[in-house]
Amino acid sequence: MILTRRTWLLAPVLAALAACANPPSASSPATGAAPATPGPATSPFAAKPPPKLVVFMVVDGLPIRQVLGYRDQLQPDGFKRFLDRGAWFANAYYGHGYTVTAAGHSIMLSGAYPQRSGIIGNEWRDPMTAAPQYNTADPRYQYIGNKTEPLAGTSPNNYKVETVGDVLRTLQPGSKVIGISGKDRGAILPAGHKGTAYMYMGGSGEFASSTYYMDKHPAWVDAFNASRPADKFFGKTWSPMLPEAAYARSVPDGQPWQANSGNGNRLPAVLGAGMDGPGPRFYGNILPSPFGDELTLAFAKAAVEGERLGTGDRTDILSVSLSSHDYINHAFGPESRLSHDHFLHLDAYLQDWFKYLDAKVGRGNYIAVLTADHGFTDTPEWAKSQGRDAGRINPAQVVGVINAGLSKRFGEFRWALNMSGSGVIFDEVAIKIGGLNPDDVYAVAKASVEQIDGIQVAFTRAQLAGTDTTTPYLEQFRRSWYPGIAAPLQVVPKAGWMFGSRVTGTTHGSPYEDDTHVPLLTWGPAWVGQGRIEQRVEIVDLAPTLSAILHIPAPKQAQGRLLPLPAK
Repeated sequence: MILTRRTWLLAPVLAALAACANPPSASSPATGAAPATPGPATSPFAAKPPPKLVVFMVVDGLPIRQVLGYRDQLQPDGFKRFLDRGAWFANAYYGHGYTVTAAGHSIMLSGAYPQRSGIIGNEWRDPMTAAPQYNTADPRYQYIGNKTEPLAGTSPNNYKVETVGDVLRTLQPGSKVIGISGKDRGAILPAGHKGTAYMYMGGSGEFASSTYYMDKHPAWVDAFNASRPADKFFGKTWSPMLPEAAYARSVPDGQPWQANSGNGNRLPAVLGAGMDGPGPRFYGNILPSPFGDELTLAFAKAAVEGERLGTGDRTDILSVSLSSHDYINHAFGPESRLSHDHFLHLDAYLQDWFKYLDAKVGRGNYIAVLTADHGFTDTPEWAKSQGRDAGRINPAQVVGVINAGLSKRFGEFRWALNMSGSGVIFDEVAIKIGGLNPDDVYAVAKASVEQIDGIQVAFTRAQLAGTDTTTPYLEQFRRSWYPGIAAPLQVVPKAGWMFGSRVTGTTHGSPYEDDTHVPLLTWGPAWVGQGRIEQRVEIVDLAPTLSAILHIPAPKQAQGRLLPLPAK
């Protein structure tokens, strides 16, 4: 692996960043000082040699309710390897409020919420200038051999904390840390500052790294891309895994609220239908199909072999974030047959993946962990048909209502500029010129936005910086709020409601169970026991636990504690 032209995030830098972070509330373990966890010498894993390979897996947008809801239809050794022969947590949650992909991926291997990491969302706007920001954008670097669009994700520069892999490579430079995903943020954030990330290029069908990590790809990456593996899916049919009757528990295809672009909204679906041959549009359509995961796992196998992962005398980490489920749930809803069927395809892919790892790395040499970056909210139209309160909130309406309230109080003007992440930003220059107290402006905006149908509550900067721990959802949004990056007014939709101007599909990003309750599954007979654990845990607990298994200190900004794994 070529490691050039990178900047290291060393301990002194982390200490300085910690001093700049939002002072956490001391009333909660998740926001106060990190709970004391056993050091490497005193942890329950101290007597066990660390694994040769950590296989860390993320299924983007997978709620635990789907894993358990389709358990009777699973393959013998896919998800069931975890559920039947591993240790898994039935009540694993995210504790932050704005549950989106980048935030989730930033938490898993750092153990730090966005209030410390600075990764408040996928994208946001600078609160002072309103300039667009992207979580892994870094204009100093470009994709290798592929076009780099403005704000493309190319480095972890915005990520203000270290990961398990960063600690591992600081102490053991010979260890390898590889992050792979269909999304740049899904590869870059788990790889941390000292790993190497490879992401799928929707314009070419290749996997590529960026010049943050290296000047040119290793030979194994060039060989993989030269074989044009994405082209092999042209004309391939996505067909249901099971007979029609097996999908009675999910919503049929072709509903008016299901997006009908890309590969359509009915099965079977032929990839590349109506196209002359593989090209950017086709390559983009691979991800919202099961074949996006198949292609990602093929690249992961190439990485295992090309980097000889798990064969040295040091532990390696391989992070694989499978993106397709998120795209499918966004387009069709987690209640859909398309989502149901994709999950079954994914289960079959996992079975093949584990068979490969058992043969290549050895069953006794690796530990596998699987989680998700967030869950998913049901499509509002489907939820309403079931008698639930649900709906869509147009972001432009939010800004308009706030401006109406502010103009009535402070004079006609466009005081609120845009929604940013989970909040609203304002014309701070105009507020200053007008001699107004910003906190007074935010308070009026709060009162205005809370009158909109579908809005649960809004939190001002003063609330987010305060110590109140009794107001519902405030603590969760405090964990999502990083001063100077996050908007000064955070807006929370009601359960079942979502922000968006589109009339099809659904999303995530709320503090409610549908979006926060995710799988946390482990397998590794030499390190973890077996069984279902009912105790509530948080995903921030994963980083300290993996660190203990690897006999290294937890990341400095980690806010979790050791998971209560069953004894071996």
